[in-house]
Amino acid sequence: MNITLLVFHPDINQSKVNRKLIETIDGEIETRLLYELYPEGKIDVKKEQKILEKTDRFILQFPMYWYSSPALLKEWQDKVLTYGWAYGSNGNVLRGKELVLVVSPGASSSNYSHEGIFKYKVTELLRPFQATSNLIGTRFIKPFIIHGTQLSDNELSKAAQDYKDYIMNPKLVELDTYE
Repeated sequence: MNITLLVFHPDINQSKVNRKLIETIDGEIETRLLYELYPEGKIDVKKEQKILEKTDRFILQFPMYWYSSPALLKEWQDKVLTYGWAYGSNGNVLRGKELVLVVSPGASSSNYSHEGIFKYKVTELLRPFQATSNLIGTRFIKPFIIHGTQLSDNELSKAAQDYKDYIMNPKLVELDTYE
């Protein structure tokens, strides 16, 4: 299986969590650091589309900012996932591929519940990505969510190994519509 990791972190060198996750799979799959590739935000659409064409599973990895994704990911979606290529009567290039989200909200998991301070689960906040997946015909896989930035080194190492095992697993499960 050809797997491509697209990392949308504005400052990966200052990230404890996302940097560790990437280090865990270093060299095993194609890893693209989009903020480093496009520091001015000018995305090479054709190049990104060619990369997606040759992959079986693409992973969008990002820290959760204000219950959403960093700005470059939204720009990437707007520019790369175009009508006639990703969706529409002739847009079926991504149909059947797997779309996986790896998300790192800064707050603890207890905050992301109906009883918690935010009143929503992370998977509920990710519904726009699931709707996009439906539109472009990809299989929307259950996201890998790593909560909190205050993890101990041991906790982070375990989470990083779980992450690697997850994204390399050839048999990932789709997220149900109402999960």
